[in-house]
Amino acid sequence: MAADTSVVKPVEAPPLSPFNLKSKLAGTPGKPKYSVTVKNGKGEDVVLGDPKATRGLVALMDLHAVNGGAASHWGGPAAFAEIMAAIHGVMFASTGRPWHEAFNFVNDAGHTENGVYALRANYGFDGMTFESLKGFRSLTSKLTGHGESHLNPEGVLISNGPLGSGLPQAQGLAIGDKIAKRDRVTICTVSDGASMEGEAKEAFAAIPGLAAKDRVNPFVLVISDNDTKLSGRITKDSFSMQRSFQAMGSLGWNVITVPHGHDLQAVYLAIEKGIEQAKANPNYPVCLWVKTIKGYGVKSTEENAAGGHGFPLANGEKIVEFVSEIFGGQPPEEFANWSKALRMDWEQKEAAKKAKAASVPAAAPSVKKDKVQTGLAKGAVRAAQEGLPVYSVSSDVQGSTGISLFQKSFPDRYIEVGIAEANMISTAAGLAKTGFIPIVDTFGQFGVTKGNLPLTMAALSQAPVIALFSHIGFQDAADGASHQATTYLAATSPIPHTTVISPSCSDEAEAFMYEAIKRYGADRQAGKDGHNYIFFVGRENYPLSWVENAKYEWGKAQVLQEGRDVVLIACGVLLNKAIEAGKQLAGRGIAATVINNPFINEVDLDTIGAAVKSCGRVVTIEDHQIIGGMGAQVSHALSRAGIAHKIKSLGIPGEFGQSAYVAEDLYKLHGLTTEKMVEAAVGLVKG
Repeated sequence: MAADTSVVKPVEAPPLSPFNLKSKLAGTPGKPKYSVTVKNGKGEDVVLGDPKATRGLVALMDLHAVNGGAASHWGGPAAFAEIMAAIHGVMFASTGRPWHEAFNFVNDAGHTENGVYALRANYGFDGMTFESLKGFRSLTSKLTGHGESHLNPEGVLISNGPLGSGLPQAQGLAIGDKIAKRDRVTICTVSDGASMEGEAKEAFAAIPGLAAKDRVNPFVLVISDNDTKLSGRITKDSFSMQRSFQAMGSLGWNVITVPHGHDLQAVYLAIEKGIEQAKANPNYPVCLWVKTIKGYGVKSTEENAAGGHGFPLANGEKIVEFVSEIFGGQPPEEFANWSKALRMDWEQKEAAKKAKAASVPAAAPSVKKDKVQTGLAKGAVRAAQEGLPVYSVSSDVQGSTGISLFQKSFPDRYIEVGIAEANMISTAAGLAKTGFIPIVDTFGQFGVTKGNLPLTMAALSQAPVIALFSHIGFQDAADGASHQATTYLAATSPIPHTTVISPSCSDEAEAFMYEAIKRYGADRQAGKDGHNYIFFVGRENYPLSWVENAKYEWGKAQVLQEGRDVVLIACGVLLNKAIEAGKQLAGRGIAATVINNPFINEVDLDTIGAAVKSCGRVVTIEDHQIIGGMGAQVSHALSRAGIAHKIKSLGIPGEFGQSAYVAEDLYKLHGLTTEKMVEAAVGLVKG
């Protein structure tokens, strides 16, 4: 590459004018139902939504989601309650025009979105009521796990969830407003965890840098700093963020520190001051550095190592006491009644369980189940015990991905780099170059989006990594579309020198992880470049194996049932659908071959090709977009080999997902079911 020295004459064009896109955001609401009064900078009374009401509503709505089978989050919104109350109080006080014409609001602390819903329900924003909150994270509600603008355009300007992604989009909003000469302030809230992401750090530098060149409208960044992330304390687990925040002034931010982030009066005055200063000098964006306590409002979560990141109550047994503590022992009547109703519901369910247990004969022993990722960790432990230099590099979610089993087994053989997936993979590549076998782990969505270029560069640098990416497809149901990896196979399969594996049970995962590490080690010791090995798994429990005495051969598909009429192929989390479909087809007189196809981008044509040649009919099913998925790769491989076939692929039809209590709700919505697989097979056989 060389410097661009070309000369181009300026071209005449009409004045630059953006499209006049009509905002879908709901208008300015009235006063909050539960309120508190603070003083503004002029000493006048200002009415704000009561942070205690926000916390109480978050607790109650979270329990409804938990009862439905979904995970929820309490710690983050509890920490942000005063910040959000102050910001919304200022925004909703806009006069003469809708609030969203005066402000852009972007929440880049995705796990706090339920706190925003709760606060806005208190205002009656967009017609929301407390009843609306009861559907949080369900398939029928637009109040998704993380803010989703495609489902809730009335309340969400920028979709959030992947930490650090909202801030650079907020940067674009402020630049766009500057170009369009709009009088609007952009406010973006982030957590200290989000601040660890590379995207966030790029925006930390770019926003003040571009603002100094008069390219950015007034910008206010609000950081909630409580030294806490999903799995524990940031400083203890990875490294302190204090020096990063101390450097914000050097980057060009006008830093306002708020040492007591739960002093609503102090927080309000700081927000008001920050907005005033940003408007007075747009070339000097404002950063409010607010010290908070994650899980604030309930002593047990305040003291918890992770700040009560998820919702700490598994059922309604203790919800009455939980809500009572939030309000200092005197909750408003409707909060008390709501919590009592949830408690009574739990009591009734418990009584029904006991009655059923007493009246029903003892059931046959259940099939032993476990998470698939447990097998991956076991395979890594086994390889390390044999002397292979396995080393784990994590980015906060090792408890969810299952690699924590390895880390606890070998406390001196892992490092956590913070909430920074791209940095995690690149760090692992460096370890590979120094003679180790690095294993990285995160959720599938973040691994294949934020980690795609680092994965490519690892292979290109002859520094391959082994990746454990969990919660793929719709398995992360409750967190919504932003967390649902539905392009993971398409994103990684074409990377050179990369093997993509989708195991379907714990035993299979253990066998293939162990073999991957052994192969990696053998290649490196032989002076070969080696391969990336990327494992994709779900989050739910499955049988340890699907057939007795199963054999897991590297690079081979596994025939679970033989037939002559149609071939059913599945992988990973939906293999059970194909197995059941094979049984149901047999009941209809249709003999199906059922194949487990774990090696996605290295199709076993010996096994699959032979089965397809006998009948020419194939049905595939996967928790992935149809385009570029397992079925597409199988069909392409068959076609290249000259094997004629008719195929029906069941997958996600080019749509984003959404929040649901459990993955099965989304599988039914998108036709990823045993019944649909049977229907497709019958259609091919009789067609």
